[in-house]
Amino acid sequence: MITRRKGQQPAAGLEIQALAAIQKSVGALPGATPLARGMSHFGEHALGWMAISAVGAAVDAPRRRDWAAVGIGAVGAHAASIVVKRISRRRRPSDPSVKVGVSTPSQFSFPSSHATSTTAAAVLIARATGKPVTVAIAAPMMLSRLVLGVHYPSDVLVGSALGAASAAAVLELSKRYGAA
Repeated sequence: MITRRKGQQPAAGLEIQALAAIQKSVGALPGATPLARGMSHFGEHALGWMAISAVGAAVDAPRRRDWAAVGIGAVGAHAASIVVKRISRRRRPSDPSVKVGVSTPSQFSFPSSHATSTTAAAVLIARATGKPVTVAIAAPMMLSRLVLGVHYPSDVLVGSALGAASAAAVLELSKRYGAA
């Protein structure tokens, strides 16, 4: 049986159930919550991805432009997610069955900026390195947002899609203008 708060949509009830299940399973694993918190801090405002971009550009001169594209893509994706958050104004999960494991800079959840910037960075890192690392990088960040109880599953899925679209835009501009 799905329990809902007054005025809550059925889909939100299902998402709350999914969050609670993830927290009771993956989130209950030893070290899962501290690891998710560390990932949260790394991904905040795309700062970790900008740092990786800067290091890559500094140490890999032949692919410097590709590494610069990682930072540009992550920051651009983050900015796009903030615009969508301001328009959608969806509130973060708030239910007694969901434990919030980290503070957030805003009360808006849709889409996940962490999932957005991380997916964009992951796609562009895959291009810079020639390694198929996108899922290995993006999926753990997406899951961490659910373990921490700060996003609905749809927030991270849409955030990841927005990040992939942002990376595609960076790649298209790179191809068109030879910037990367």
